[in-house]
Amino acid sequence: MGSIEDSPPIAFNYFPQQQQTFKPPLIANDNAFLGDIATSEKNDPKAPVSCGIYRLEKGTPLVYEYTYHEMKIILEGSFDISDETGKSVHATKGDVFYFPKGSKITFKTDDYGLAFYTGQRKEGAA
Repeated sequence: MGSIEDSPPIAFNYFPQQQQTFKPPLIANDNAFLGDIATSEKNDPKAPVSCGIYRLEKGTPLVYEYTYHEMKIILEGSFDISDETGKSVHATKGDVFYFPKGSKITFKTDDYGLAFYTGQRKEGAA
């Protein structure tokens, strides 16, 4: 079996200015947008990781039950995030979250919130 040193070099992927330019598609209600930017699915189909941008605008809260593990960092705006245990946080820029598989999370905002996420799932499987 060959070692990593025996393998050809592998290039990284670069996605410039995604926080400013990527417009995620509508996924729920009339105010919840989410879109994958990148995935490791081709390189690791057994344990893919996908990442992208989530945006929620004022209006209907989004209730989401995670079928995979996910981490999120708040980039702009704010979210009120709560779970079924009663835990609730007013999240702002720089806050980081881990949502375990099986958790049911409610996202609300008074204006808008923008977040970057990484989930242990195939591309588009959110």
